[in-house]
Amino acid sequence: MNTSMHPDMLLQVRDLRVAFRVDKKNTVDAIKGVSFELPHNATVALVGESGSGKSVSSLAVMGLLPPETAIVDPASSVRFNGRELLHLPVRERRKLCGKDIAMIFQEPMSSLNPVFTVGFQIGEVLRLHMGMSKKQARARTLALLDEVGIPDPAHKIDAYPSQMSGGQQQRVMIAMAIACEPTLLIADEPTTALDLTIQKQIIELIAALQRRHRMAVLFITHDLGLVGEIADRVIVMRDGEVREQGSRSEVFGAPRDAYTRALLQCRPRLDSRPLRLPVIDDFLGGKADPLAVVPQRTRGYAADDEHILVVNNLAKSFTLRDGLFRKRTFHAVKDVSFTLARGKTLGVVGESGSGKTTVGLTLLRLHRATGGSALFEGRDLFAMPEREYAAYKRRIQIIFQNPYASLNPRFTVGQILLEPMRIHRIGSDDRERTRSVHALLERVGLPAQAFGRYPHEFSGGQRQRIAIARCLTMKPEILVCDESVSALDVSVQAQVLNLLQDLQDEYKLSYIFISHDLSVVRYIADRVMVMHHGSVVEMADSDVLYRNPQHPYTRALLAAIPRLA
Repeated sequence: MNTSMHPDMLLQVRDLRVAFRVDKKNTVDAIKGVSFELPHNATVALVGESGSGKSVSSLAVMGLLPPETAIVDPASSVRFNGRELLHLPVRERRKLCGKDIAMIFQEPMSSLNPVFTVGFQIGEVLRLHMGMSKKQARARTLALLDEVGIPDPAHKIDAYPSQMSGGQQQRVMIAMAIACEPTLLIADEPTTALDLTIQKQIIELIAALQRRHRMAVLFITHDLGLVGEIADRVIVMRDGEVREQGSRSEVFGAPRDAYTRALLQCRPRLDSRPLRLPVIDDFLGGKADPLAVVPQRTRGYAADDEHILVVNNLAKSFTLRDGLFRKRTFHAVKDVSFTLARGKTLGVVGESGSGKTTVGLTLLRLHRATGGSALFEGRDLFAMPEREYAAYKRRIQIIFQNPYASLNPRFTVGQILLEPMRIHRIGSDDRERTRSVHALLERVGLPAQAFGRYPHEFSGGQRQRIAIARCLTMKPEILVCDESVSALDVSVQAQVLNLLQDLQDEYKLSYIFISHDLSVVRYIADRVMVMHHGSVVEMADSDVLYRNPQHPYTRALLAAIPRLA
């Protein structure tokens, strides 16, 4: 194997192979001969779905794979600035990867230590790798916080991670990563959990820092829209292998691999709304072109639509403790009014803290409303006594954002689906309920064997299907979808969106679809309600709102949508 390094290349990965021990006898191959190069001062994007091997590849470069379970093939090669990293002593590797190679991790709250201030954590990097005194490290930390756009750095330097927003936490992680002025920055899904506007700010920040510090960036993501904004070259991975690589214009303009074409087409577009979104399987296996004839779906409210839910002047406030003895009132939702038509979808969009999730939880009486009314078929849900409201509980259900946290890990799928049916006495006996559960599993695209398996045995997309099936056991009329596809890969997201649309077409379900992803909302919503700081700033049929947004905040949200080129 030739491991000589071209002088223009900062990082050269050759035939990287990584396996993980499953038990004492068995291993599973995670990386299967991956090779790629990263030039000096360039940005290369590593793209793929969950399980494609992109994060494992980056951890292999950093030397962060768990030694007790990970097996790196000794014939593999990872060369950085001419030095072979895989055979370096641990101390040298750690020193190099802390200073010359830095990494931004996906989830800042699990990467930052909650018991130390952000200033201490950034300063620790400077003291350890740069030999700075405490005074020098604090001064440099203040400059770094200012450089990454943290407001009021003199105050924030002594704040704890929990006292900062998600976007600010990610900026702290970036400040920590660039503290020692590395020549290679690895960014592993740095914007996945962030709102579109914050996501755009982080992308622009990384790009500006890359130019200012002349760093090379290895940007890892499953979102091809982001890649179109930041990358010079693109590497597409699937099942531990590189499927395609080339310049951004080559990969996006004329993709050679069917899998790349599938990824590009799975994500909802702003310029079309097909009856069904294409999925990965549509492009693989030599099938006919799924894009040859694409019937479009029309959206919008009609004058004769039946309004199943009418919300007037909804308000929700929380009392928060401010110091030891003082309390203050936080107005999360202020005077929100809307209607939901039967068989239609109301999209609710806005950044974190806009109040959109609070609206959904209050409608289900998981929060107690502090004002307003919600008329369901003429009856006010908020004014009903608990005993009377019990009959309405099953008619309004919610799909939560995180499919990993919303299912009881100790229950089998069968138990998860049977439990609400027993509580609400749906079905005459368990035999009839079991038949209904098997029919529901088939309806949401899960095998009959899923009945006896546990949630941890399923992927994220499959778990979200289980959560949808659980809602359907109640035969609801309204589903509140709270960021229900935001944690999914684009291909799995397309499958779940297709399922939700099929269910709506078949059962005339009404959806309140809460999301910060405006591309997804444009695809599935008939009407869109834009929220900002607890208030509704704009509401219109989706085509009207996307074509001619009236409010500056709506225009800012639409401008933040990532573009492929």
